[in-house]
Amino acid sequence: MAQDMPGKAGKATPPTFQDVIMNLQRYWASTGCVVLQPYDNEVGAGTNAPATTLRSLGPDTWRTCYVQGCRRPTDGRYGENPNRGQFYYQFQVLIKPSPDNIQDLYLGSLEAIGIDVAAHDVRFVEDDWESPTLGAWGLGWEIWIDGMEVTQFTYFQQVGGFECNPVPVEIAYGLERLTMFVQGVDNMYDIVWARGDDGVEFTYGDVYLENEREYSKFNFEVADTDFLFQEFADREVECLRTLKASLPLPAYDSVLKCCHAFNLLDARGVISATERMAYILRVRTLAKACCASYMKNVVGMDVDTSDLDALLADVPDPLAKPAAEAASNVVPACPEPAPGGGCPGAAAAAGDHSERAFEFVTIAEDAVSAPSESSEKEA
Repeated sequence: MAQDMPGKAGKATPPTFQDVIMNLQRYWASTGCVVLQPYDNEVGAGTNAPATTLRSLGPDTWRTCYVQGCRRPTDGRYGENPNRGQFYYQFQVLIKPSPDNIQDLYLGSLEAIGIDVAAHDVRFVEDDWESPTLGAWGLGWEIWIDGMEVTQFTYFQQVGGFECNPVPVEIAYGLERLTMFVQGVDNMYDIVWARGDDGVEFTYGDVYLENEREYSKFNFEVADTDFLFQEFADREVECLRTLKASLPLPAYDSVLKCCHAFNLLDARGVISATERMAYILRVRTLAKACCASYMKNVVGMDVDTSDLDALLADVPDPLAKPAAEAASNVVPACPEPAPGGGCPGAAAAAGDHSERAFEFVTIAEDAVSAPSESSEKEA
């Protein structure tokens, strides 16, 4: 049976890491937030997920909360630092417009995870926030509990170069630090992640220590820099092509890929101070372009898109077919039926596509009627 652990939050058996997550989800869901799942792309902070960055823009009401795994390659310490790593979790809350009682709601969330706010020194320390890569900034505070920073609290003023109206509020909890405080431990790898009814416990180290060791080595020593430079350039081009097709959401995925490639290059130590600023500006240009496209094509607002238009002026339209290709797709008219029926012109134009289509359908039918063992495992 698991032993009782006295914690700073004043509970005999404090909540586990996953208890903290689920309690926060339940609490914010009760206030009307949409509980999302983590975004499936590499991000350096929960703020970078489109549910925060893009949904901060425009007049529509939006309330969400979600856990987000975050990657910061330069913060890796091979699992040897007790409170710092290249991967960590944030619990993200975004509410637009910001409610008048948001600070009281935040304090209520601390109570929901077992922290008696009346018994602890909870301070809001002024700390305005800025993200150069997103072209975003806001008025904010760090929130400290008994001297430990556990949350960032920000009223967004601008995202992607656009004013936020109405103003959304973001609350970003550092889940590892918050749970360290609740459980009264000084090493994040000692955090109890889960505790079964049979008393078996799994720690944060059981779950992530090996991950931290291997990814630290990869980030600092192994990642292929030539590949990463090329990936950045390719994703930059892909972002512009996608924006040309007026698809800001998939285009924004390429922005995130550029950010991660840049962060890995930074960890490998191959970017000078001058180059670093140039790369940040390139990412910012893409992020602002995605925000402009989002405002125009998704929100439907009449905004200044002159920078976006200039950026895309020489980008070929990926949806436009070349003249030769378009002509080859024209099926010639069939003046009279061929012997046996059908149109010989259509058959010639189709080439062997009909055979391929038949072959594909046959394979698909076989797969449905008799799935392989490997396909079942993948599913």
